[in-house]
Amino acid sequence: MNGIPRLTYQQYRAVRRLVHDCCNYDGGNCLALDDGWEPCVCVQSITYSLVCKWFRAAVLPTDKGPSVPLFSSIKKRLYQMRNVSVV
Repeated sequence: MNGIPRLTYQQYRAVRRLVHDCCNYDGGNCLALDDGWEPCVCVQSITYSLVCKWFRAAVLPTDKGPSVPLFSSIKKRLYQMRNVSVV
């Protein structure tokens, strides 16, 4: 679980507010995870980690508020993970 960034409580609250800006968010459910039979809870709205790849790629970069330092640390970590050579 080293690749999934953990959030502080303040970061969690900021991310929780941003979740409502996601195009897949529908009243607490995620349209991208919906299989058509029953609704699926938006996992990003209930966790202290950044688990949703769509949220990290499409929603978080658009924020100009308190999550900007968080985004730069995530970007740095993902860059380091890509450049680790496997022997």
